[in-house]
Amino acid sequence: MQILKAIGLLMEYPDDELWEYRDEALALIQHDAPMLADFTRELLYAPLLDKQAEWCEVFDRGRATSLLLFEHVHAESRDRGQAMVDLLSQYETVGLQLNCRELPDHLPLYLEYLSVLPEAEAREGLQNIAPILALLGGRLKQRGAPWYQLFDALLTLAGSTLTSDSVTKQIVQESRDDTRQALDAVWEEEQVKFIEDNATTCDSSPLHHYQRRFSQDAAPQYVDVSAGGPK
Repeated sequence: MQILKAIGLLMEYPDDELWEYRDEALALIQHDAPMLADFTRELLYAPLLDKQAEWCEVFDRGRATSLLLFEHVHAESRDRGQAMVDLLSQYETVGLQLNCRELPDHLPLYLEYLSVLPEAEAREGLQNIAPILALLGGRLKQRGAPWYQLFDALLTLAGSTLTSDSVTKQIVQESRDDTRQALDAVWEEEQVKFIEDNATTCDSSPLHHYQRRFSQDAAPQYVDVSAGGPK
């Protein structure tokens, strides 16, 4: 299901390469996921810098719309580390190699992994994370971010009954973690601990940086995927 890798690329931070091959990307979407044709056209034929700024506003401000799958399952529990190791092992079995800046639970990377599996297994992999997809899609739709359409498309490809509208009641009472007040609280906490952290550790891994950045942020609700999901 190569369409899964394509959807993952549309979900990623916009870059020059995607814009360079936008005609090919749009052709693939029109053929395999026509429900995303309008979204893809509007995304890829807009000014790149505008979409980069918009992406940062949507996905890089707080945890609630994080593209890290385990952020919505394990948060910062000890289980997260082992889950990362297990997922990395799954990738290695199909020859998928990560660079030093990639985290195994990054959703576009997981979609790339599913894209090389037999179709039935790929659909099962999507079904396993359907609650997370619905949660993210619902939050994005609530915030007026057009990327929610990608999550609804993934749920459709999975054959799931869930949609971005399925979680409306669940998320309506959530506190926004992308507001100026919430973000200021995060950075103030980091400033206080900056000297202490540098004196005691030099851990600059992507996971450490991400967890520290939002360690005091407003915590979103998490989903229960005990019935399945990335192992």
